[in-house]
Amino acid sequence: MTIPTSLITLVLGMVLVLGGLWVGQNVNLLPVDASSNAPVYDALFQVLFSIGTILFVGVTGLLIFSLVRFRRLPGDRGDGLAIEGNLPLEILWTAIPAVVVLFVGIYSYDIYERMGGMTPLNGHEAMHGDVSSVMLAEHQHQGGDALAAPALLHEGADNSATLLADDPGEAQAERVWGGISTASGDALPVELTAMQFAFIFHYPDSSITSGELHVPVGRPVQLRMEARDVIHAFWVPQFRLKQDVIPGQPTVMSFTPTRPGTYPIVCAELCGPYHGGMRTNVVVHEQEAFEAWIHQNAPAAPSTVALAAAPPTG
Repeated sequence: MTIPTSLITLVLGMVLVLGGLWVGQNVNLLPVDASSNAPVYDALFQVLFSIGTILFVGVTGLLIFSLVRFRRLPGDRGDGLAIEGNLPLEILWTAIPAVVVLFVGIYSYDIYERMGGMTPLNGHEAMHGDVSSVMLAEHQHQGGDALAAPALLHEGADNSATLLADDPGEAQAERVWGGISTASGDALPVELTAMQFAFIFHYPDSSITSGELHVPVGRPVQLRMEARDVIHAFWVPQFRLKQDVIPGQPTVMSFTPTRPGTYPIVCAELCGPYHGGMRTNVVVHEQEAFEAWIHQNAPAAPSTVALAAAPPTG
């Protein structure tokens, strides 16, 4: 008994689809997920990986089958069959890619919108950073003289005033991109300054300036980013986040870390000859460990410093 070709094609198609779905759900090519954004992006990647597997195996298998089945046999010098067209087949191979592309486009747009990627440029008061501390950190990073720090701080104060107002006494609101995954609730504000070739993080609530990003697990983090020189990019693969950091255009990006650990921060935008070395880490602490880090690194209050420096009285 001869098995109908249509039945064989149907069975092979079902096996191909089920195999592609299994590969997409069980073969993980991504790094560990460490933020609340990651599962959403990973779900999209699994769908795209399944579709890609089905298309790759299907097209490659069909090509190999055609090369073997319809090869020219020894002594065969005749012409091939005169096939003018097959309307049902043409409709099929046009409809399937159209449906796949439409589905992927709508699904990708939905994910991007949920992550805040479609947030329009909006005018609101941005989180103005402590410019003086950032300039001091940059000065120290470049090996500057500590004696020049007071003048540098004075210059930073002048620059801060320039950022906040065009005219004396007149505040000017910055226009900030909505960024990805806008945080809500008790978000931890952190200000990021990117420069050749380092990331500087400033915590306005505790006046800490650090070369690493330290955050507590489970708490939203609102990262205000701006570059000092050229375009950089903030990329944490484990968070599934990558955002350009642009000179003169503050960008606000929010995320919630979900897994304690130390993860690399990489500049993903070519920014100069030492671009490959522009790396640091984000350290995700448990809440108690993060509070201890804040306590250890927070600068002492001026009154405390003066009291400690005062000579003991008899």
